[in-house]
Amino acid sequence: MISYEFLITALVVVLIPGTGVIYTVSNGLFLGKKASLAAAAGCTAGIIPNLTASTLGLSAILHMSALAFQLMKFAGAAYLLYLAWLTWKDTGGLSFNNPGEDKNPRLWQIAKRGFLINILNPKLSIFFLAFLPLFVPQEANTPTLHMITLSAIFMAMTFVVFIAYGLCASGIRHQVISSPKIVLWMQRSFAVIFAALGLKLAAAEQ
Repeated sequence: MISYEFLITALVVVLIPGTGVIYTVSNGLFLGKKASLAAAAGCTAGIIPNLTASTLGLSAILHMSALAFQLMKFAGAAYLLYLAWLTWKDTGGLSFNNPGEDKNPRLWQIAKRGFLINILNPKLSIFFLAFLPLFVPQEANTPTLHMITLSAIFMAMTFVVFIAYGLCASGIRHQVISSPKIVLWMQRSFAVIFAALGLKLAAAEQ
């Protein structure tokens, strides 16, 4: 049975704005509703490998292996810095579509970036390794199945919350894009945030 403590704790964790939320919001603001949904789907899918690693205990190996952790950490940091550069230069990171333009060819790219943002963050797998077992009852007959259930609930909550963030951002999109100065300021701000998150990840200890 799923405890209320888990649901409340998981909701708080999901609601706290992180890299995935910032990425989803930025796409909602600059590219619209479909882009925010694609970003939310990609970021949520990026959680699957980390949750799987936690469930199978692979993140324990990552936690014990300093080299593996460092390699994955720097790969994630480098990708965030690359995303910051794309955003700053507006070469496919945050750009506007012309009216009537088919956005579908771009959606898979948006989802892929969201996926990479989360899959390249080793802190997620270690977080889930420490977080999920706290809510597995000692008397559980199948703890692995219980972990999978908790993981599925966490992912569903993540997807719903990310969609909410993205739709809220896309809802004020027209007010934002009506001012070129606001657009430029927000675009540069998101670029700086992505860069700061990348540097923070690179400097983080295991």
